[in-house]
Amino acid sequence: MVMPGDHVTFTVELIHGIAMEQGTKFSIREGGRTVGAGTVAEILH
Repeated sequence: MVMPGDHVTFTVELIHGIAMEQGTKFSIREGGRTVGAGTVAEILH
């Protein structure tokens, strides 16, 4: 579990492809609430 203020690194595999590049900011939403946010650090192929 990640708590507010924690910093984590994780790998995500998207269901649908979208345009993304290193440095792109993103948010993770669940049920209309933002539950996380970050920046793309690396693109894996």
